[in-house]
Amino acid sequence: MAKEPDRKQEAGQPEPVGDAGKTPKVRWEDSNLQNTYANVCNVLSTREEFLLLFGVNQAWERGQDEITIQLTDRIILSPFAAKRLAQLLSEVVKQYEARFGALEDRGVQAG
Repeated sequence: MAKEPDRKQEAGQPEPVGDAGKTPKVRWEDSNLQNTYANVCNVLSTREEFLLLFGVNQAWERGQDEITIQLTDRIILSPFAAKRLAQLLSEVVKQYEARFGALEDRGVQAG
């Protein structure tokens, strides 16, 4: 698998540190990176953390009384990281819609 070139973090970049006031360069080390497909996401939170649950809905038929979602991954974030993620996702969706057109909002189902 070919490595991607180093990329600077665009959104959620750390604040300048030290007397120099420079933002450190971010190097993405991806040797342990794994890919997982998800078409379902749910979010839970406590005062100290946000939990993102990802999984796959394989129920393609409509009108079922109950469906089972196979959860595959849980990501735990601090509230600060969750807020940066929300801002980053919002900006990326805006860029996507500017290129490809508006996404249809099908509503949010909590559960």
